[in-house]
Amino acid sequence: MKTSLIDLAFLSEKRKDVLLLLEEGPKTGDEIKTALNVNSTSIMPQIKKLKEGRLIIQDDRNTYKLSEIGEIVVEKMEPLLNTVRVFEENYDYWTNHDFTAIPEALLNRIDELGNYFMLEPDLNRLFEIPEDFRSNLLESKHVKMFLSYFNPLHVEMYLELVRKEAEIDLILTEPVFDRMKKDYYADLKFLLESKNVEIYICEKSVTLKDVVTERFCSLVLFDKKGKFDHQRLMSFDESALKWCEELFLYYKDRSTQLEKL
Repeated sequence: MKTSLIDLAFLSEKRKDVLLLLEEGPKTGDEIKTALNVNSTSIMPQIKKLKEGRLIIQDDRNTYKLSEIGEIVVEKMEPLLNTVRVFEENYDYWTNHDFTAIPEALLNRIDELGNYFMLEPDLNRLFEIPEDFRSNLLESKHVKMFLSYFNPLHVEMYLELVRKEAEIDLILTEPVFDRMKKDYYADLKFLLESKNVEIYICEKSVTLKDVVTERFCSLVLFDKKGKFDHQRLMSFDESALKWCEELFLYYKDRSTQLEKL
């Protein structure tokens, strides 16, 4: 029975690994075995199947490379595998949280979050800002933050960033702005009058928090009941920083700059 391309590319971990390896360039049989840490007995039957399926070709020098169709398949295959990995590594988090606030164009590129990790809440410090997040933020020089929930500890960090002369773009949802204006008016006024700070107000009801700097990015999603459960993801990957910046700019374009109180 003829093997489908999907089965050929995905049903064997070894075949998938060979295809992804050959995306880097042609390899000899020995180079494939070394790179994948396998022996001839286990890998050669899989290489044979890929040749028969014409996803790879072998030249006279016993070098293997992707065929034209193989190049197209692998180009489409890698984002899919990366997307699956993003969800699979923290499957419960993604299934229990609301990511409808992520625009479709970015959701389709969620594989760009890359090698992120989760910051889990410490029950003994539940209402404190995680140290990994705080230390990286305070060492940043260019900060973009979208906030949809209020935490008084955030205000302290904004003020410290201003003292360090960081450039700050801050988007607040209306409820967060109203709370700051009511209870932290002097601090809000100080931020607004600082030369390196721009504040924007978003009228939309948005169930996420997005922070991106030149050092790292962080994404917080609310659970499906609209609650913040103190879980957040962080990444230092360049692709993730770009993705989170685009998410920030998406909401910046839909917000109004605050000129005065």
